[in-house]
Amino acid sequence: MQLIKLDATESTNLYLKNLFSNIDLDDFTTVMSKYQTDGKGQFGNRWCSEKGKNLLISVLKKNIDLKIDDQFYLNMRVALAVLMTLKFFRLPKLSIKWPNDILSYNKKISGLLIQSITKKKHIKHVIIGLGINVNQTSFENLPKATSMKLILNNCVDIEKLRLKFIDQLKYYLSLQNNLEISRTYHGLLYKNGEECNFKAKDGSFFQAKIIGVSVNGKLKTTVGGLYREFDLKSIEMIY
Repeated sequence: MQLIKLDATESTNLYLKNLFSNIDLDDFTTVMSKYQTDGKGQFGNRWCSEKGKNLLISVLKKNIDLKIDDQFYLNMRVALAVLMTLKFFRLPKLSIKWPNDILSYNKKISGLLIQSITKKKHIKHVIIGLGINVNQTSFENLPKATSMKLILNNCVDIEKLRLKFIDQLKYYLSLQNNLEISRTYHGLLYKNGEECNFKAKDGSFFQAKIIGVSVNGKLKTTVGGLYREFDLKSIEMIY
């Protein structure tokens, strides 16, 4: 397994994607950077991070051969790998906020960005981008952000964290039982079974009860007693 360490890069996902398009790489090749000048989260949001204080990596997983319609099973596995890594470091009150944020005490500690390389309606390879707030303690204008150091009151070894995540990622990607993966994921889904506030794309606000996530990644809800599904770009949870 190849490990590429960078002092800084525009985006670890972009760096790894460009590298993979030009040369053959090992399965689970990892790009790790101390700083990203243009780190991305979901929906093009920027991932802001102080240099050298957080885990910023992208991991190449080759030869998946997964139907595009089943792609959220992959997201579930990766989210569980992150959560269980943080659980190993004794982070409390962990949950998965749809679609790909990991929370501790209802505050964001980690985010994922999974980019697929597809062929004929099948996912062949993926690049898994991960950011974990580790030793950063100041998050200006980000009241919902937290870090491992803020919660544990101790600095965390970033290299040890990376190794543990790779172990957990390999484990969860090796599991075959999608039903059990889904059950575990939904057991850790933030506000599952509860009424939550949402903001729609048109700026309006509404309440909906979360009842799960579909295999194609849509949030399953009931709104006023009626079943509705929402895709990743149509609503924002207010929490």
